[in-house]
Amino acid sequence: MEIVGPIFEIAKMIFAPICKCCMYYKGANKYRRILRDKWRYLERRKSNTTSRMSAQLLPGKTARQEVEGWIQDVEKLNDEIEAIECEAGEGKCFSRARIGKLAFKKILEVEKLYQMGAFTDSLVIDPPPSNGEKMSTPTLIGENTAERVKEEIWACMLNDDVRKIGLYGMGGIGKSTVMKHINNCLLKEKNKFDSVIWVTVSKPLNVIQLQHDIARKLDLDLTKFEDVGERAAKLMAKLEDKNRYVLILDDMWEILTPEEVGIPEPNSANGCKLVLTTRLRDVCRGMSCKDIKMELLSKEEARKLFLEKMGYDVLNIPNLKLMAEEVLERCAQLPLAIVTIAASFKLLIDDCEWRDALVKLRKSVIRTNKTEEQVLEKLKFSYEQLKGEKLKQCLLHCALFPEDFKIKKQELVEHLIDEGIIERMESRQEEFDNGYSILRKLESACLLEGGNEFYRGEFVKMHDLIRDMVLNVASPQFMVEGHLGLKDFLDEGKWREDLVKASLMYKDISTIPPNVSPRYPNLSTLLLQGNRSLKNVPDSLFEHLYGLKVLDLSYTGIESLPNAVYSLEKLTTLRLRECGKLKHVSSLAKLTTLRKLDLGETGITEVPDGLEMLVNLKFLDLNAPKLKVMPPGILRKISHLQYLTVSWHSMETIVDEEEIASLKELETFAGRFDDVDKFSMYIRSLKNRRLASYQIRAGLLAGPERWWNSYRYSKRVILGKSNLRGGDESFVLPNDVQSLEINGCQDLRSLCDVPSLNHTSELQCVRLYGCKGIEHVLSSSSSCTLPLLQIEELELLNLSNLRGLFRIEKAASAWVPSDTFSCLKNIFLSRCSKIKKLFPLGLLLHLHNLEEISVRECNQVEEIIGEASDEEEEKEEEGMDTTKISLPKLRLLHLWHLPELKTICGNRKVIVCDSIEKICIFRCPKLKRLPLSLHLSNGQPSPPPSLQGIAADGQWWESLEWDCYNTKNALQPFFTDRAGIW
Repeated sequence: MEIVGPIFEIAKMIFAPICKCCMYYKGANKYRRILRDKWRYLERRKSNTTSRMSAQLLPGKTARQEVEGWIQDVEKLNDEIEAIECEAGEGKCFSRARIGKLAFKKILEVEKLYQMGAFTDSLVIDPPPSNGEKMSTPTLIGENTAERVKEEIWACMLNDDVRKIGLYGMGGIGKSTVMKHINNCLLKEKNKFDSVIWVTVSKPLNVIQLQHDIARKLDLDLTKFEDVGERAAKLMAKLEDKNRYVLILDDMWEILTPEEVGIPEPNSANGCKLVLTTRLRDVCRGMSCKDIKMELLSKEEARKLFLEKMGYDVLNIPNLKLMAEEVLERCAQLPLAIVTIAASFKLLIDDCEWRDALVKLRKSVIRTNKTEEQVLEKLKFSYEQLKGEKLKQCLLHCALFPEDFKIKKQELVEHLIDEGIIERMESRQEEFDNGYSILRKLESACLLEGGNEFYRGEFVKMHDLIRDMVLNVASPQFMVEGHLGLKDFLDEGKWREDLVKASLMYKDISTIPPNVSPRYPNLSTLLLQGNRSLKNVPDSLFEHLYGLKVLDLSYTGIESLPNAVYSLEKLTTLRLRECGKLKHVSSLAKLTTLRKLDLGETGITEVPDGLEMLVNLKFLDLNAPKLKVMPPGILRKISHLQYLTVSWHSMETIVDEEEIASLKELETFAGRFDDVDKFSMYIRSLKNRRLASYQIRAGLLAGPERWWNSYRYSKRVILGKSNLRGGDESFVLPNDVQSLEINGCQDLRSLCDVPSLNHTSELQCVRLYGCKGIEHVLSSSSSCTLPLLQIEELELLNLSNLRGLFRIEKAASAWVPSDTFSCLKNIFLSRCSKIKKLFPLGLLLHLHNLEEISVRECNQVEEIIGEASDEEEEKEEEGMDTTKISLPKLRLLHLWHLPELKTICGNRKVIVCDSIEKICIFRCPKLKRLPLSLHLSNGQPSPPPSLQGIAADGQWWESLEWDCYNTKNALQPFFTDRAGIW
């Protein structure tokens, strides 16, 4: 019996593998089915994760490495599962057990990855802390006066004995403009100050709002704390940690105690400074500031500015000379008055027009003896000179926004349409053209100031003095935050039946008392957006607001819509954008007059009931990331839609191409089709019609789409996993597509394989992600290069087989064709593991418009700009100097995680780029040379005039080999050691 035990163990050892093999053989199909089911869940989680990440990838932010790594692991596993399915499709009997075993193991890997992908925190990393915000700076008006004040302030900034500075002077004199110049100068003074904080103070002074505004600049959340003292303590602790900062408080109206707000007293120990601008000298002295007066322009400066704004020398025209001199005199050497009044008179031609306008100007000035009110009356003259009621109504509407608020032009025009200021036309395009025309006229009249920011786009803002004038005109029909608060709005005794528009936007309102029911029968507009802490709005608030037409609760924390809103039968506009806690919207069936419904970025999971009853709807935004299904049949019933967005970032909400095609008035569309065939079917259905703008996705994506810069392109297509190659005539792209992203199409070898690409005429941006078959972007033998000549942006991500940008066929010339990528401005490469050289020298010679080069995590990249080929060497001998490479417009050079990078442009070459602004180089250990060509000044190298900074690891910087050691000395002041940050 003793021998039985060992025999049994031997049998187990022999038969156990056989049993497992039989289990895998018999269960092969079952395991494959389970694997497919579990994979679908993992694919959905990946899709949701990439969509979330895209939404969070704002400018400056980067994806967390563990998230990107997880996505890559899922993609790798997808390839392995496809290989199993491919082997199973061959039907070989002897491989069945192996397939069953592989499928069984992959089930466990899929389950593990699914659990690992439950990311609850943010998917992106914030950029390194900024030392402040660079301000847009208008030219200083009054060379001597403004420059003298600026120099005096700057001397105080550098004087350690002066810790608090107050700049005072009347409104419209240029205080803020001077301080914006000082702000930008301080950002460069890194040896003296670590950071600059600019805050515009609200009028009247609201300590809680001021605390909130300062905290926001410090990335400090104070919304959890309601007590002013507790908020002050948190703010003070945060500021005390910073040290060596300059806090600029623009447009102060009252004396405040810094400690009450949470601002530490500036002293030599903390190296801080407090600077304020105000119209009142008493405020400067009450806060113990070194006061500096902003003087009026000299008469000569005023004359020069007046003639500059008039555009011609009116003072030398005999019949206008005396009147022009009086106009100039009545501007009283005040810059804002000169600018606005000159803009009004500039449009006048005949003597009679000048005389008529001058009479009105005289009357406006003699209405009051108070200086401040006189200024407002002068500005009111410019308002009254506006031709047409639309211009005045638009200006009045701009005053509903908070002081110093940057109003996006597109959003403002939308508001003007909603308010009826812009009349309904045949198309949204006509309405927008009319709106932008109005804004241009107001900018020309110097009553609005225009601007443009990378992530915000075009905007306008209103000078606080002009805003005061406009609100004086609008009173008592307008009630605006900053002048009056929520308590005033709820106090019916302060308002008769005059109140038409009430704005409480961005007021930091957290609660509205229950059982309040103001009676304003003529109130047509109520704006409550931007109150993030507002979670509940009582029904009673709307019980007697029968005439309400426009209601904006966007960017609030509301969790449900008040029931009374569903009975506002005159309501034409309901804006609920980014109410992320709003999970459900009840039946909208009674709101049949509604023309605009904005549910974008809300938390709703279902389309509201009664949507099909809103037959007057022109604008519908359902871009809610958690929206599951778009019920069939609804869109056909709201057939007058001009604007439609349906869950652009969601991977689950698919629109029906036939329903979208039935919307004959549609001008703007964003949504996702199930696959490229249905996308093509819709594009063909348009026939001779064109969409004014579109954002269309087709199929599932292999990775995250680029989101944060999408506003730059109004016509955008993203193609997910599909087979495009082979000249399939059924596939078609819109002729006017501006941005094309191909995401996970595995059968492409180059862009030239994309059918119908030759027919596009406006293509500016191309992004390729996860297309494993692509080896080159273009080929010299291809005929599809024509539409690619105008490309300005090229992004190449996760292209595992990419060898280069341009393939030279053996039968073709070795010299790259002229005009190849000649319009290219920005190129971005990431995780392209096989490319070794980014630009052949021959290709680079055409890239005169290149502004940004960014290469990261390309493990085999050895050269950014390659050495010259034999033919290029011949051309060099013919007189073309290839030792100096000219990139006249290059602004940014970013190189990250390139372990094999040895040279940027070869060992004997240098780059001439006087426009360079920023250089960032991290984890490039084999790179030993920074080949910048510097101009000589007095025999010494001089840094490029536009250079702002060089960021790199300090040890790497010290190890660099320099052609001339003085080059390092010239660049050293711009270097910042960022070791460890990246």
